[in-house]
Amino acid sequence: MKEGQKLWTREELVLAVNLYCKLAFGKMHKGNKEILQFAELIGRTPSSIALKLGNFASFDPTLKERGIKGASNASKLDKQIWDEFYNNWDSALIESEKLLAQRKNITIEKLNDIEIDDLPREGREKERLVKVRLNQSLFRTMLLATYNSKCCITQIANKELLVASHITPWSKDEKNRLNPMNGLLLNALHDKAFENGLITITEDYSIRISSSFKIKDTPESISQLFLSFEGKQIFLPDKFLPSKEFLKIHNERFK
Repeated sequence: MKEGQKLWTREELVLAVNLYCKLAFGKMHKGNKEILQFAELIGRTPSSIALKLGNFASFDPTLKERGIKGASNASKLDKQIWDEFYNNWDSALIESEKLLAQRKNITIEKLNDIEIDDLPREGREKERLVKVRLNQSLFRTMLLATYNSKCCITQIANKELLVASHITPWSKDEKNRLNPMNGLLLNALHDKAFENGLITITEDYSIRISSSFKIKDTPESISQLFLSFEGKQIFLPDKFLPSKEFLKIHNERFK
């Protein structure tokens, strides 16, 4: 360690992984506004934040598959914290979000722009609904960053039309609700088709279109919006590749 440097604490590293999940890979540099704000929040330099994000990138299997190594001086504690997230996204992300809210001296609901005025004032039902909205907000934030705010099929970039889609359904896989590798960023139309098994993504990331669309006298709209994508590969994210295991499960629901 260089003179004047201080060791990263466990809490700082947890917050740094939280930031890693919310930033597009190409924006992990010291000039990024979010990194500047984060550096001020935890009392470190923007350069040190960017370097630490590079350390975490060295563990990301998607980047390894693309031949990107990330920074080479990651510590054992870096790897430990990364593994805690990677092996239990739902628990680790919520805990990191609580830490972030504490650092900013606000509620976790306000941190995630969650409206609570329409919820019961107290009780288990309120806790359940807040948790659902928090999970949905975090998952969407991560997928927008992972896919650079573009639909992975059409490249539509209007956020109002984009949906953070779960590969294995929210209701059937509670342990992977916040796993970014259990997600695809899709426009609303293709999200609905994916949800209902009318399109799927194969384990080599190619698009398959249901035979129910392949009918005689197919409308031009169906040809353009669906059949034209048959066999093409989705636009792959820079990090957090969709899990082949989850895609295989979805393929079994394909019609």
